[in-house]
Amino acid sequence: MKKKEICYKEYVPRDVSWMFFNRRILQEAQKTNIPLLERLSFLGIYSNNLDEFFRVRVALLNRIAECDDKETRAERHEALETLKVINKLNSQYSKEYEQAITQVEKDLREENIFIVNDQELSEAQQLFVRDFYYKQLDGFIAPVWFSALKDLTSQPDDCIYMAIKMRRESDKSHPEYALLQLPINLVGRFVQLPESEGKNFIMYIDDVVRCCLPLIFAGLNYTSFEAYAFKFTKDAEMEIDNDLRTGLMQKISKGVKSRKRGQAMRVIYDSTMPRDVLKRVLGKLHVDKLDTILSAGRYQNHRDLMGFPNCGRKDLKFPQWTPVLKPELMGETSLLQAVREQDRFIHVPYHDFASYIRLLQEAAVNKEVKSIQTTLYRLARESKVVKALINAAQNGKQVTVVIELLARFDEASNISWSKKMQEVGIHVIFGVEGLKVHSKITHIEMRKGADICVVSTGNFHEGNAKCYTDNMLMTANKNIVHDVRQVFNFIERPYMPVKYRDLLVSPNEMRNKFVRLINDEMKNHNVGKPAYIRIKINHITDPVMVKKLYEASACGVPIDLVVRGNCSLVTGIPGKSDTIRIVGIIDRYLEHARIFQFCAAGEDKMFIGSADWMPRNLNNRVEVVTPVYSPAIKDDLKRVIDFALRDNMQGRMVDGTGRNLPWQTEDPAPFRSQEELYKVYSSHSDGK
Repeated sequence: MKKKEICYKEYVPRDVSWMFFNRRILQEAQKTNIPLLERLSFLGIYSNNLDEFFRVRVALLNRIAECDDKETRAERHEALETLKVINKLNSQYSKEYEQAITQVEKDLREENIFIVNDQELSEAQQLFVRDFYYKQLDGFIAPVWFSALKDLTSQPDDCIYMAIKMRRESDKSHPEYALLQLPINLVGRFVQLPESEGKNFIMYIDDVVRCCLPLIFAGLNYTSFEAYAFKFTKDAEMEIDNDLRTGLMQKISKGVKSRKRGQAMRVIYDSTMPRDVLKRVLGKLHVDKLDTILSAGRYQNHRDLMGFPNCGRKDLKFPQWTPVLKPELMGETSLLQAVREQDRFIHVPYHDFASYIRLLQEAAVNKEVKSIQTTLYRLARESKVVKALINAAQNGKQVTVVIELLARFDEASNISWSKKMQEVGIHVIFGVEGLKVHSKITHIEMRKGADICVVSTGNFHEGNAKCYTDNMLMTANKNIVHDVRQVFNFIERPYMPVKYRDLLVSPNEMRNKFVRLINDEMKNHNVGKPAYIRIKINHITDPVMVKKLYEASACGVPIDLVVRGNCSLVTGIPGKSDTIRIVGIIDRYLEHARIFQFCAAGEDKMFIGSADWMPRNLNNRVEVVTPVYSPAIKDDLKRVIDFALRDNMQGRMVDGTGRNLPWQTEDPAPFRSQEELYKVYSSHSDGK
């Protein structure tokens, strides 16, 4: 994309910057040095991300755009402009996506993995497909006549649909139309055909159904069939975004809009779909001019590519990196005592999340433990964390769990686990009214001696800990433990005034404390003392923090940022942001840790925590960021940022243009931060 096509002077809207971020994922699928099946997975991640983005963010923009209240005119105009840019980028990236799909399929064929359609089957493969239909599909496919269908939006939007056009030899001028939903949740998206002569054959379930249409409509005397796939995304209306001013939120939430909950607002269809079929599809979805209607390739819902069969080809996947168990956190030694002796630290998924599980399990059975408090934002399906907490309650410990019911798309799982915990006597708190509890903290109270606590950048979730990079501090530091306990007090009694000694906590004083830290760097720079700011974070969109970083840059403070997702900053503005460098890294693990480093005239103040720099995190969520005092742990965190800034293999320039050019470093030698970090941690696993 040429820079002149889209250019923001000082602030990139959050949702536009998200499009730039998702493109970085797409660009990974285009890289030939990435293992082939991993490129397929990146295509699936890109597609899945886009679906969620439209369900929530674009849905919100649509609701704002349709709000015709006079007082919201400015927000309405801004939403309309943002939607125009999103649709423009979406159209452009869709073309890149289809090209990437085509290229990956070509590369797969060179590895003897063939994706075949209904027109490419041998006689033996046709027989296999028919047999598969009778054994696996028969009874799970239920066609509905378009003439009988009143409203398609009542159907789920996480599926793929096929519009069928059928004719009889005796009446070719009057085709009939039917709709069917592919039973992907029951049989999967891909069917692996028998191997032949060293070749693997994979078939989309879409094409299996195309082959079997005469069987599905048996007895109705149709002689020709046409089948076209499509998908749609509904307005999820999960929450009214709390980045907006209160007045606008209220107007939207009260229904000052024409859009109904759950209405389709994005449709993607096979570009070969005839106009008569498309007209019927769109008519049943009730789309309007603000909705996105996009023609694409033969197959939709590419998120399923994350589960593409590996065909026994481990060489086409990333090599396995076994999580490292730190020697000091292994064996028969007491983890509670180990944390009391000195601060402990793990960096998942490089380190094994099992260390945290062991800490909870020990606390559950240790008679000296009086109570356990923890926050849970997302939970694994078979959560060892919850099982340890239940065990603690069964052993007579006072267990308090703060569980966030508004964790997007995980609500059902969280409700299910909360019921199980309540049944064994665990005190379950469902967040704070008006605030989402996003902090990742645990407090373990001892009957004698020092309590301990855990502050993490990520969820206490075994699944996340396998693919998200997160930092976890375990400490008995009196001030930090005191403050963590105060956070739980605030959650239980949110209107009680709370003072924190060391922690940065939102919505209390976090933004102000970060501003003071930046101000200190500016003061030090102005008097000739060492000064710099280095931050690793997921998102930066908060206007106050963006402005403050510009202010520091204009003052001359060097600023290095590692930003995975949304970033509203524009780099390289003369006199405003020319000391700011931003790198975005997409690799095998999702970069999730938040690390904050301020030079402090050589003291190097370090912090980790749950908060990004977005209005929602600083204003409307309970977030916790802790200082790190241990010199060894501080060195570890510095290394994480150092390696990220050296990553010329996976790093991309985040500059406000969306070009995502490769990150340039002084040393041209190839350097991949995640791989090098794993090497370091692995070399320490023997205690060296």
